Amino acid sequence: MKAAFCGNDNASAYDISAGVLKNVCFVDALNLVPHVFLLFITFPILFIGWGSQSSKVQIHHNTWLHFPGHNLRWILTFTLLFVHVCEIAEGIVSDANMKSRHLHLFLPAMMGFVAATTAIVYYHNIETSNFPKLLLALFLYWIMAFVTKTIKLVRYCEDGVPFSQLRFCITGIMVILYGLLMAVEINVIRVRRYVFFMNPQKVKPPEDLQDLGVRFLQPFVNLLSKATYWWMNTLIISAHKKPIDLKAIGKLPIAMRALTNYVCLKEAYEEQKKKVANQPNKIPSIWLAMYRAFGRPILLSSTFRYLADLLGFAGPLCISGIVESFQNDTNTTGKTSTSYLSSQDFLKNAYVLAVLLFLALILQRTFLQASYYVTIETGINLRGALLAMIYNKILRLSTSNLSMGEMTLGQINNLVAIETNQLMWFLFLCPNLWAMPVQIIMGVILLYNLLRVSALVGAAVIVLLAPIQYFIATKLAEAQKSTLDYSTERLKKTNEILKGIKLLKLYAWEHIFCTSVEETRTKELISLKTFALYTSLSIFMNAAIPIAAVLATFVTYEYQNEATLQPYQAFASLSLFHILVTPLFLLSTVVRFAVKAVISVQKLNEFLISDEIGDDSWRSAESSVTYESCKKHTGLVTINRKQPLRHQLDSYEQPPRRQPRPFETDDIAIKVTNGYFSWGSGLATLSNINIRIPTGQMTMIVGQVGCGKSSLLLAILGEMQTLEGKVHWNNINETDPSCEATRSRNRYSVAYAAQKPWLLNATVEENIIFGSPFNKQRYKAVTDACSLQPDIDLLPFGDQTEIGERGINLSGGQRQRICVARALYQNTNIIVLDDPFSALDIHLSDHLMQEGILKFLQEDKRTLILVTHKLQYLPHADWIIAMKDGYVLREGTLKDIQTKDVELYEHWKTLMNRQDQELEKDMETDQTTLERKTLRRAMYPRESKAQLEDEDEEEEEEEDDDDNMSTVMRLRTKMPWRTCWRYLTSGGFFLLFLMIFSKLLKHSVIVAIDYWLARWTSMENKTGDSTDLNQSRGMLCGAGIVLCLVTSLTVEWMGLTAAKNLHHNLLNKIILGPIRFFDTTPLGLILNRFSADTNIIDQHIPPTLESLTRSTLLCLSAIGMISYATPWFLVALVPLGIAFYFIQKYFRVASKDLQELDDSTQLPLLCHFSETAEGLTTIRAFRHEARFKQHMLELTDTNNIAYLFLSAANRWLEVRTDYLGACIVLTAAVTSITYRSDSGLLGLGLLYALTITNYLNWVVRNLADLEVQMGAVKKVNSFLTMESENYEGTMDPSQVPKDWPQEGEIKIEDLCVRYENNLKPVLKHVKAYIKPGQKVGICGRTGSGKSSLSLAFFRMVDIFDGKIVIDGIDICKLPLHTLRSRLSIILQDPILFSGSIRFNLDPECKCTDDRLWEALEIAQLKNMVKSLPGGLDAVVTEGGENFSVGQRQLFCLARAFVRKSSILIMDEATASIDMATVSISVTFWLHVLSSFVADPSSYFFSPPTCSSFQHRHRVHTILTADLVIVMKRGNILENDTPENLLSREDGIFASFVRADM
Repeated sequence: MKAAFCGNDNASAYDISAGVLKNVCFVDALNLVPHVFLLFITFPILFIGWGSQSSKVQIHHNTWLHFPGHNLRWILTFTLLFVHVCEIAEGIVSDANMKSRHLHLFLPAMMGFVAATTAIVYYHNIETSNFPKLLLALFLYWIMAFVTKTIKLVRYCEDGVPFSQLRFCITGIMVILYGLLMAVEINVIRVRRYVFFMNPQKVKPPEDLQDLGVRFLQPFVNLLSKATYWWMNTLIISAHKKPIDLKAIGKLPIAMRALTNYVCLKEAYEEQKKKVANQPNKIPSIWLAMYRAFGRPILLSSTFRYLADLLGFAGPLCISGIVESFQNDTNTTGKTSTSYLSSQDFLKNAYVLAVLLFLALILQRTFLQASYYVTIETGINLRGALLAMIYNKILRLSTSNLSMGEMTLGQINNLVAIETNQLMWFLFLCPNLWAMPVQIIMGVILLYNLLRVSALVGAAVIVLLAPIQYFIATKLAEAQKSTLDYSTERLKKTNEILKGIKLLKLYAWEHIFCTSVEETRTKELISLKTFALYTSLSIFMNAAIPIAAVLATFVTYEYQNEATLQPYQAFASLSLFHILVTPLFLLSTVVRFAVKAVISVQKLNEFLISDEIGDDSWRSAESSVTYESCKKHTGLVTINRKQPLRHQLDSYEQPPRRQPRPFETDDIAIKVTNGYFSWGSGLATLSNINIRIPTGQMTMIVGQVGCGKSSLLLAILGEMQTLEGKVHWNNINETDPSCEATRSRNRYSVAYAAQKPWLLNATVEENIIFGSPFNKQRYKAVTDACSLQPDIDLLPFGDQTEIGERGINLSGGQRQRICVARALYQNTNIIVLDDPFSALDIHLSDHLMQEGILKFLQEDKRTLILVTHKLQYLPHADWIIAMKDGYVLREGTLKDIQTKDVELYEHWKTLMNRQDQELEKDMETDQTTLERKTLRRAMYPRESKAQLEDEDEEEEEEEDDDDNMSTVMRLRTKMPWRTCWRYLTSGGFFLLFLMIFSKLLKHSVIVAIDYWLARWTSMENKTGDSTDLNQSRGMLCGAGIVLCLVTSLTVEWMGLTAAKNLHHNLLNKIILGPIRFFDTTPLGLILNRFSADTNIIDQHIPPTLESLTRSTLLCLSAIGMISYATPWFLVALVPLGIAFYFIQKYFRVASKDLQELDDSTQLPLLCHFSETAEGLTTIRAFRHEARFKQHMLELTDTNNIAYLFLSAANRWLEVRTDYLGACIVLTAAVTSITYRSDSGLLGLGLLYALTITNYLNWVVRNLADLEVQMGAVKKVNSFLTMESENYEGTMDPSQVPKDWPQEGEIKIEDLCVRYENNLKPVLKHVKAYIKPGQKVGICGRTGSGKSSLSLAFFRMVDIFDGKIVIDGIDICKLPLHTLRSRLSIILQDPILFSGSIRFNLDPECKCTDDRLWEALEIAQLKNMVKSLPGGLDAVVTEGGENFSVGQRQLFCLARAFVRKSSILIMDEATASIDMATVSISVTFWLHVLSSFVADPSSYFFSPPTCSSFQHRHRVHTILTADLVIVMKRGNILENDTPENLLSREDGIFASFVRADM
């Protein structure tokens, strides 16, 4: 067919006799002029060099939207492009019906499409380069295009072309669009004044874009980049070269920061409070406040969701149209000379429908992802605002709320970690609430339109089965809760095992405790099986409902209608059923989250209206600190809900009318008059308080325990509720020149050290300076005064070592001293110390009193308030306040009290004498040395090992940096297939085979059902073999439904079996591991394997694996089916496959990094909240609310930015996979139409192509999730490769005599011991002989080998040479369990386990009650245990916390007696107990030895390190031994009786004794 611009079939086509504009072809040619003009003008500018024009405003992003009407321009241009596509399609379809080729029908439209594309590219470049004058070209183009299209529209009107003709509609729409674009351009000229005006508008870039740290560009990029997340490309591609860190993701834009959103929510909440201010029974609505603050983005998201859902129905409609047009073969119409086409004829063309389906899918997916993004961003903003709101409330919480248990730390942590997340997730699912009904109604209407009444039967099946989904969802929640309970119990037991592992190994009790954990694990697994069953049912329902609905519908249709079911009806209805199932499946989830959100809001309401502390602005002479001090934003005031306190401090808030008396301003820092204070119950805890605190002096507050000393301090600090009276704080006279020295101090804060030490999860230095400027000299003076330097020297990184949460690395005394150091370091006038000596021994107390208080503070002339029980320090006090039962008993100097209250003074003298008598005992227990030793043990081996490993890694990196980097990157991009295989095989090969087989069979059956449907609907005569067909259909559907259940169950069961085996192997491997492993591996690291990693293996991997296999097989079966229907599709699949490979490759790496960032930024935020709640009094006393708020905002923003980037990365992936899916649909449709496949197969191919669009992104998402989750399996497997202790001996247990060791004769022959094969020996060729029944004392300095020798008896260390022979048997030949069960040891640290007293004394349940009571009686615990409810079955809490340290040690002594071993070893067993307990223990062992008269025993004991060997009671104990062994550096230096050793004047033992004298 010959081509000509106006065609060859009409002679009048080129006739212009009636006028040029009367010729349609000429008008079409005229429409080419604007497009050609734009291309000629813009191409040189785009490609030659406008880019050399430098932007006048220098910014770091090229994303700044300079011109007004930006979004409208992009929307209009996209609409214009769509209309151009329709115009091109209309032209081509019209031309196909003509007798000759008419280029004028589609060529101008094609040029228009190119011009519109060029226009938007040109605009984007002009905008980002900030050169508006070049927009004149676009302005002229819009005018010309508008004029030419108007001429064409007028021409059609004159020719009487009806409105029903598509070309008339298209032309009319284009006139409107060009007119609107012209108006947008005029608006740009009006606002920016770049032409026709004398003074151009000056522009300033947004604040965010001036900040180099802002990397989240979604709000600032153009609409196309917003819709496709194109700006994320840089980050996702860079992740391949370098891991994404916090620096790479930068800061949040101002509009998304927690502070900004807090301001919005707070204002909305305050409005609600004002509305209900006069209604006492009503509480302000958080729901309305949230709507006011975040309603607009939720409405926007809902709009996007509606549009997406409506466009989703284009799929079934287009499938129906394509298959129907394919059946009717509309292209058989004859050729005509008319060039007009109606809309109906246009939409009957299969190719047109294919393109429309493609465009509808692109738009639908774009709107859907936009909806997801907006809801997620709003949810994150809401969470940030709520966290700031909760934090602000925490800082104002009444102390009585926390102390009286009305508000627990657990509740606050739940609010932060759970309730805010529940509301965030509810917001994510919010658009579903109102989108789902519309989706369901539309779906049912379209189904009814296709299949009439029978469609309602299918819809009824879905609706009737929906409540079952809800039931399953509720059961799932219940199963999850019970699983969590069992998991918590199991972790508690595992934690106890790990903490007491040394004791368990020494007593050979591993199997008992291991069995206990396994029992709890079994219960947990039963709960997990229930959870797995309901999960499987949920997946089954989701897969089986469409099959059941379709079966019911088609059976009803067949029996009801005489007409046969057509392919277009079958596949359109099948697609609609798939659409209908999704909202009904989501319904249960949305309802569940809605219920949770309602409960969360109730809890939040209760918290926000709870009591606050009184306004103490009288103390600070300024309003309470709010978020204004954090940032520039204003409008934030903390509202105090309570009535103002009774005392009105007018004299402090207003200028005084008279000059105050000298003592009022100079001598008194704080004065309380007629004070009555309560903890919120209304009853006065403190009554009739009239005290004064002198300025620059030390005031001591003394009294019995519980008399109200700490309460008095808190009342002064404003933490208690004032019922009556006044607290006056003296403001220093500003005009007084003598105050110059003190003016630099913060007069309005108080340095406060609470009775219970409170530390931040930060470095030692940060804990001491606490936000104050660092002063090296002052810092050193403070650490010396608090004797902290020796402790700091022990830490691996000195004072830069991070203290764990709540100071868990440190002892009570060390924590107390850091808190006191913090108070001393602060540059404040007033210092308050609440019982700072309670956890300190006498040496440290004296040093702190002398150096810290008397020297450091008094020299500085600072006011000190000190609460103490140490009455020996009373002579140092300038002022004394004696308390009793909540009132002040006496106030004055010590001399005043001596004169006025002789009775009280004598009572104090009696107590002082008693304290002096106990002083000697206190002097004997060198607690500090013990604390430091414990610290060294806890910190040094672990940290040093980690440090050494880090150093080795650094050296390796330096040696081969480039190769290492490339290897790391290669590993980062590689899927951990080996770990996946280990996981799958740990579930058992049978279940693995069953899973693979059932999955393949299920998808084969589903494909067979759909293939049968395609064949059946395509058959010409359906009545012939209807019985056979119905039978095969029924069988296939039945098999499909059953297999849906089987596959989901096999995956869950295989996952559970794998989880069970992995945990069992891990537990046994850990429990049987060598003790060295526990010394060098942090407890938290091991516990993590049992908590977080086990949880991932239990609950996260099975559903991810199920979803991944389902999505992958669905996509593969879809591609297979399309390829079968149209083999040419495989050619187009190659480039699509390559694109998919690169998308998933880049996404997986970036997603992994961003998930890790999200996880790692969440923990510090939660810790900060719990830290603040615990240290509330300290923070408020220091007036550091603003600093802590600022830190909280930073932590929230850091977590939010990580989560936002992760969300944006997910959208980046989904948009790309969705567009790929749309391309697959287009390709499948075009190839099927072109190569004329069967109509049934065409419908089936398109249906499957649509499923690819839904599941393609899930393949990548699940793959990325599985990769992250396999990290847990890898970590667990790394522990499974560890070598266990050798429990098997060369002797059979039956060969060992039952009463061995009977005599207790010990021969140590040339013994060499080391901790590991690669370490130096700790004992070198040790020789000794111990007779039966001897008491042996072993002494030596730290590291001399005392403990190593005692551990060698239990083979806890590697005996690589020599041997220990006990009663003629070499212990190395014995099975470990036999050896350890026959010996007894008492460790330095008293360890008790949760359970009963009976369980702690005899876990093996071998002893009678009489024997247990006898042991308790000897340990002097019988009366105490009898007084407990339950007696021997009385509860012991975790770690034995419900008993004192001394009582715990006595229980350990009783435990050793119960065992009645012939050989007893005490490893510094009296080091951590007081004198009274030591005397009991000595009596105890004398009793033990006398009870073994018929059965002589050997008794070893190792006193504490000889560096502190001057303790008389310990030397006394050594002197009563039969044999003393003195060790040094793993060798025995002296070995003889105490008498013989003392007779050697130059002997080491003699020198120890002399040092003690």
